[in-house]
Amino acid sequence: MDANELSLRSYDPRDDAAVWALHEWAMRETGVDPSDIPGTDDLRSVTASYLDSGGAFVVGVVDDEPSPDDRSPDSASSREVDELATHDGTLAAMGGYVPNEAGHGDERDRPGAAELHRMRVAPPSQRRGYGRALLDDLERRAAADGFETLLATTSTRQSAALGFYANRGYERVATSAAGAYELVHFEKEL
Repeated sequence: MDANELSLRSYDPRDDAAVWALHEWAMRETGVDPSDIPGTDDLRSVTASYLDSGGAFVVGVVDDEPSPDDRSPDSASSREVDELATHDGTLAAMGGYVPNEAGHGDERDRPGAAELHRMRVAPPSQRRGYGRALLDDLERRAAADGFETLLATTSTRQSAALGFYANRGYERVATSAAGAYELVHFEKEL
């Protein structure tokens, strides 16, 4: 793998600390307090929440950490990048899906669908196509697992995610509220 070339693979339990660190960092970058996000216990038990339920969780790693020139001057500290270390590189992207019936109780009820969860790209790795590569991989895996539809939900506070899903062929189908968050629901037929 060339430096900074993304390599996608299935989650490994050795990724736990990096997965949690990426979740927190990415959420802080969007202006969302990570401790304010409901239902994040799935990231504390990825194997049980995703793999054992019939879903998948994918991580994207790069060979080395971003150089200081690649880091966002406002956010990327050496400590944050160091926390993304895995056994085979630096975590740059992650995300997963679960069968709809195994998802959050407040999600839509769509038999035969899978729900995307925890799509994240490390702040210094954004705008390199890593999110597109990750989503393409998750869509392939979901189709191979027999799912016909993928569902995605994001907060209106995450404007980049709203545009991302729309640009990747996801149709905006509904809105809802969860606490202080306005949510937008998307779906795509595979």
